[in-house]
Formats: sequence, C-alpha cells, structure tokens
Amino acid sequence: MKKSPLKVIVTITLIVVALLVLLVVLVNRDSESFGREFDEAPSTEGQPIYGDSDAPVTVVEFGDYKCPGCKAWDETIFPQLEADYIDNGDVQFSYVNILFHGEESRLASLAAEAVYVQNPDAYWDFHHALFDDQPENQQATWVTNDKIEEIADGVEGIDTEALMEDIEEALAEDVENNPLMDELVIDDNLRNQYEVESTPTIMVNNVKIEDDGTFDYEVIQAAIDEALGE
Repeated sequence: MKKSPLKVIVTITLIVVALLVLLVVLVNRDSESFGREFDEAPSTEGQPIYGDSDAPVTVVEFGDYKCPGCKAWDETIFPQLEADYIDNGDVQFSYVNILFHGEESRLASLAAEAVYVQNPDAYWDFHHALFDDQPENQQATWVTNDKIEEIADGVEGIDTEALMEDIEEALAEDVENNPLMDELVIDDNLRNQYEVESTPTIMVNNVKIEDDGTFDYEVIQAAIDEALGE
C-alpha cells in the first residue's frame, strides 16, 4: 500500500528532530564530561602567570610543593602543556598554593611567593626547582630553611639573603598583615571557593577537570580545545 505524502513528511520530520535532540545531548554531555563548571574562572590577579597574559584560555593548577602527584604533573604534563598551548599563545598558566601538608607546604609556598615579589622572572625556575628537589621518600622533613636557601642559590636572579630575611619576617609571630602571608590567604580563599579537595587540581577557564589521579592529558587537551572553539 502506498504511503501518503503527509505521513512520509511527518516521519522524516520526526527523524530529523530526534537526530537534533541526540546531537544536543551529545554536545552537552561532551562539554560536561571534563568536570564541574563554575560561574567564573579563578582570579589570577596578583598570581604568577606563565605565558601570554592575553592568552584566550587560562589553566590554573592548585598544587602543593609537598605533593608527589604535583611533582609528577610538573615533570610530565606541564612540559606538554607548554609545548602545545603556552608557547603559541593559546594558554596562560597560573599556580595557586595549597597547604595540605602543614608547615613544610607553608614554608615552600612562602618562599615561592617571596621569590615572585623579589624577581618575577626567577619565579618559575624556582617553582620547578622545588618540585625537582622533592624526594621520593618524604617521611623525614624535607622543606627546611636550609633546603630553601640551597635551592635559591641554584636559581639565577634570586637574592638569597634577602629571600631568607623575607621568609623569616613573614613567619615572625608578632607580624600581622604580612604581604606574603596575605597571598597565602588569597590562595586559601580560592581553594574554598572552588572546593579543591586534592592536589593537583586543574581548572581550564571555569571548568574544574575531573581526575582520578592518572593525569589524563587528553582530557585537558579536549577542554582547552573546546574553550578555544576548536
């Protein structure tokens, strides 16, 4: 029996609508699969920036200098991010201090903040040097004043004596509203705002990347590519 033209048109229309709905679902699912979306990206005002400050995409690492996973991320993922996106101006990278490991985390973070204030150009060399020096076995205290001084001596552009004085002043019990301590408070506020519960936590613009500890670079790539409109 021959189908009426009206039924054929209705059938085709329903198929087209179903395909459009499926496409919308797939697109939304893909955009949400990277992680949780927040209303806005973390503020990088006053934070160290690596790369072009006008880059269209911002990648923020919430990290801890005592965290073995952060060391692995710095040594394996960061170089790929740098080569693929930072060097060509697509991504600007920023680091937020997280103090999950107590006094050693605080001392390392204070040192990094002090270096940034003293000489921003030396910050990233010092940042990477801290992770490079992190030992596999951290049962004993690793971050000490002597260790900070040793690492700083090996980084060009740092006045180590002035650095140690700045750290000592920041740690003095009778000092309130110290600028270096204020920066750690700002970082802790960001941790609370973006509900950071583990390190490293990576955000691409306003999306907090879901990670099971495997540091899947392809997920970060996909999130960046989507943010770039690719």
